Amino acid sequence: MTIRIRLPGGTLKIKTRDELRRREQKREVPVWQVGNYFIVWWPSSMSDRPSGARQNDDPEPHRPFGKNSRR
Repeated sequence: MTIRIRLPGGTLKIKTRDELRRREQKREVPVWQVGNYFIVWWPSSMSDRPSGARQNDDPEPHRPFGKNSRR
């Protein structure tokens, strides 16, 4: 479970290894490891979402239940 703390200038996130996005794994944003947890700083000036039609960064895409969901 990711913990998000919104601060002036950006968002501080605390995650486990399997929750890290590709940009966090590649250290494109500041990341510090403390034991089994990772502290990630996403500055307000940098979007934590990919822009345009770039591939999805999320560890696991969200698929709402409905007509197009696979179950």
